[in-house]
Amino acid sequence: MVLTLTVSPDVAALAPGFRYVTVEARGLVNGPSDAASSALLEAATRRLAERLDGRAPQDDPHVAAWRVAYTAFGAKPSRTRNSAEALARRALADGGLPRVNRLVDLYNAVSTAHLIPVGGEDPGRIRGGMRLVRAAGDEPFATTAGGAPAVEHPEPGEVVWRDDEGVTCRRWNWRQGTRTRLTDASVSALFLLEGLPPLGPAGLSAAATELAESLEKACPGARVAIGPTVTG
Repeated sequence: MVLTLTVSPDVAALAPGFRYVTVEARGLVNGPSDAASSALLEAATRRLAERLDGRAPQDDPHVAAWRVAYTAFGAKPSRTRNSAEALARRALADGGLPRVNRLVDLYNAVSTAHLIPVGGEDPGRIRGGMRLVRAAGDEPFATTAGGAPAVEHPEPGEVVWRDDEGVTCRRWNWRQGTRTRLTDASVSALFLLEGLPPLGPAGLSAAATELAESLEKACPGARVAIGPTVTG
């Protein structure tokens, strides 16, 4: 599994200091959420509450940095929150974090505990390399509307992750598309952890290491590799 990830110069200029790290895994066994994945989500919620110590998620310096980045490309961060902030708000609400499937639960737990946007893609569904770019506006984005498959298009200038077929994640790390998401049948995964100053390489590395350890524990025999931290 060798996937190329690139960050376009105009995105790098938009958010100086942006960095990411990948966790690649093969030989995974996914399936419905279970007691173990639920326990990780519950522990992550407790860690988040301790970290915030009564503050709102948007008052965390890393979350605040993402709000600035969203504003820079024209998004309204109070309406379209980055994935880490959105998960944090759900974690602290009465309903708590969603249970999706085992692999998604694992990376959502890491995202919540560390307040870092984390995404998971099925590499078998990615076409060509992945690029972080500013959208032209005509790229297809596979999603759902009213429970049925639908195709949307990003706003011109919107920051998106895309491959050769179309957009895989809109508004940087706001909403993942259905085409490349991890399903119960996924046996390989590419996880992407993203950070902005004041979060440094050590913070990303700690989150990536925790995710890798969780994957190895949940899927004995899986081959898991952490990539280098890349500055956009």
